[in-house]
Amino acid sequence: MTSRVSTGVPRLDEMLGGGLLPGTLAVVYGATGIGKTHLGLTFADHGRVAEAERGVIFDMNGRGDSQRHAEYAERLFGWRLGEWTHAVPPMTDPYPPPAQMAAYYSNAFRWVGRVRDFQVPTPDGSFEFDWNWKATYNHALYTVRPFLYFHFAAGTRRVVVDGVEPMDSPADSIQFHLFDELYRKTIHRDAETLGMEICLPVWKHRAFIDAHRYDHAQVTTLLLVTTEETRLEDLLARKVAAGDLGATANTIVVLGSERAGSRLARMLCVVKHRGSAMSDEIVEYRMTDRGVVLE
Repeated sequence: MTSRVSTGVPRLDEMLGGGLLPGTLAVVYGATGIGKTHLGLTFADHGRVAEAERGVIFDMNGRGDSQRHAEYAERLFGWRLGEWTHAVPPMTDPYPPPAQMAAYYSNAFRWVGRVRDFQVPTPDGSFEFDWNWKATYNHALYTVRPFLYFHFAAGTRRVVVDGVEPMDSPADSIQFHLFDELYRKTIHRDAETLGMEICLPVWKHRAFIDAHRYDHAQVTTLLLVTTEETRLEDLLARKVAAGDLGATANTIVVLGSERAGSRLARMLCVVKHRGSAMSDEIVEYRMTDRGVVLE
């Protein structure tokens, strides 16, 4: 039987045929304030129980307003997230200060907008990324890659990516572009290759790289995407457009609101779950002091 990754919400695990499949990408769609961040933090915190190591939170929100990850984590789980700030430029000592291994939050990608906003035209009529922006992006990777690599080496097997904002065309979104790069070239890169890219010179840190291998195929990622649609009915009718990562995700969960008698209720549904049985139920959930609770 295929092993499963528990979301930390038992009823949702049942709807997913036992949980998420390890090493896959799951996307959660829903409007601002519907409970995506609560669900993400529940999933990340449950790593403490399931893998003896909490998951990491990667915040792509660049608007300047807080999504209150630290506040929610402290209130719901007594978890002090801490912010990762350790950067590893080439040919420097890669080892993070011990306190940084207790930092499970990073917001080093602060770009929002269209891909074209960060590109310049070329003589042949095409576009390429502006050099200044690319340099800034590469500098951010000096923080982002060690954040993930050192936590994976320490046992983390869960990644929650939050703060993806709605766009008219997902293919135009710089955030979808950045996440795709992050997912393919860091999260799902084998440990030895990623370690050698970070721990330079390799000969000096070979023993560390060899001693900190992990199976990248066991790292499960939850991507939280904000939508303009608020009603569950509209989310279920939403078509996956070009560039939308839901097209390649293994699992899709939608959170929306619907009328239940005289009140407005929060409702959840699993739309896609490849490689597994799944429930087609629409289930009401509540936000409590224990996080997301399904009825």
